[in-house]
Amino acid sequence: MPTCLITGASRGIGRATAVALAADGWTVAVNYRSRADAADRVVAAIRAAGGIAQAFCADVSDPAQAAALVKAVETDIGPITGLVCNAGVIRTQYTVMTAPEDWRAVLATNLDGAFYCTKAVIRGMMRQRIGRIVYVTSDAAFLGDLMRASYSASKAGLLGLAKSVARELAPSGITVNAVAPGVVATDMTADTPETRRVKQIAAIPLLRFGQPEEVASVIRFFLSPAAAYITGQVLAVDGGLCI
Repeated sequence: MPTCLITGASRGIGRATAVALAADGWTVAVNYRSRADAADRVVAAIRAAGGIAQAFCADVSDPAQAAALVKAVETDIGPITGLVCNAGVIRTQYTVMTAPEDWRAVLATNLDGAFYCTKAVIRGMMRQRIGRIVYVTSDAAFLGDLMRASYSASKAGLLGLAKSVARELAPSGITVNAVAPGVVATDMTADTPETRRVKQIAAIPLLRFGQPEEVASVIRFFLSPAAAYITGQVLAVDGGLCI
């Protein structure tokens, strides 16, 4: 069975992706940073459905931990042929009020973490001459998000990373793509004030928030044989927000 490492897989889009890929026959490495109980529930759900999964704790914003994570997955499960960089954090504050440490914390997890994990899996994928990498970016990369400059910048950075790495790895048969969710009903959006929520829904042509499973289905596609001739692309899953 092929092995896929999903960062930030204990909840939301990461959890939905883990469940979907396991149903497709992937062995899933469920990465988490602090929510061991949530990660264990994801693993239990996958195993109950007949899939194979294992939880791995690591803070991917730390290059040493990211490298150790990849090594642990390869040792415990097998060679990694799929990588989904989904781990992310958010800070809501005006740019003028953003402290350097808050800026750095968001960039470190959302962008640096994807780079560290990508760097750690590349050699193995190149030796196998097979691999699929998917970055979970955001519509904020295209539109900017009010009071979330650090988040928007980190997600825009993932688009540049995806295109560069796609060019580098294409000769080895490895594809690199990105998925850009709009507003999705996850823990990250659960505390959105009602007044903002109403405005967000009104701006979405389909007039609703997305579901984690709807984003996971696109990630699932990019990791499938059907997407073998697609690389360096980004697909928005946003209900038409970017029209």
